[in-house]
Amino acid sequence: GLKLCAISLSTNSCYFPPLRCPDIGPCKPHDGCPAWYLLQGVRTPNNVWSSSLYMVSVDSRGCNRKIILCCQEKELVGDVPSARYGHTLSMIHSRGKTACVLFGGRSYMPPTERTTQNWNTVVDCPPQVFLIDLKFGCCTAHTLPELTDGQSFHIALAREDCVYFLGGHILNSDCRPSRLIRLHVELLLGSPVLTCTVLHEGLTITSAIVAPVGYHEYIVLGGYNSETQKRMECTYIGLDDVGVHMEPREPPQWTSEVTHSRTWFGGSLGQGSALIAIPSEGNPAPLDAYHFYQVSFQ
Repeated sequence: GLKLCAISLSTNSCYFPPLRCPDIGPCKPHDGCPAWYLLQGVRTPNNVWSSSLYMVSVDSRGCNRKIILCCQEKELVGDVPSARYGHTLSMIHSRGKTACVLFGGRSYMPPTERTTQNWNTVVDCPPQVFLIDLKFGCCTAHTLPELTDGQSFHIALAREDCVYFLGGHILNSDCRPSRLIRLHVELLLGSPVLTCTVLHEGLTITSAIVAPVGYHEYIVLGGYNSETQKRMECTYIGLDDVGVHMEPREPPQWTSEVTHSRTWFGGSLGQGSALIAIPSEGNPAPLDAYHFYQVSFQ
């Protein structure tokens, strides 16, 4: 079963902001560096979106299995990406160097275009790819001709110097294109080189859960096919030197509560496991009450 563990922050941590719709980019151990996480897209205590980037790692495990985290805000310079949500953060490795790739997302309209009528209107961010050097905090924005529309709530899977973007929602046309985007990044001396290939062999999906099941192997579950239709299928995705391999997998035997719920969400629990939550229903419906399900794959 699942157990909740107490978590505290180390004394050298910065202020840990409220986690409202952040994107979390896991960074696996690499070149002797421990595992840590990137957080971007959180809200400040004033309830505004923040463009800050936070690096979170496990500082130690104290007595009574209490986990102590270290959170540091990374100062960014250059083409700093604007505050957003629904984007993805991925880590790529090229020519002995490492960088973070930020793509997509949604934000409020620019201040110069906001009026009283559209003050809370959100738009897709421009279809730029941001490369972030986590050592020096340098950000560069790249515009690629193959990326013509902004998109949000897609999937990003990285392997070495490539990132694959699957699914997502385009707000302008209100569509979920079934496409696969392959982004190749070469971290050359001077300036990086980015090449993009768009394939129409992807998934029509948004807000999905990605559960790792092996070395660059994943099960994609959950999410939505449309605004009102949950995606009940599961898909295996494998990344190798050739490219992407996708095939359907038998979904779990969903309970009636899961099948008939209008919304669901969740996240990966690690190797071959995911957590799904659905709102509790009733008359009257309980406030902030959810049912949780653990899904495991071989």
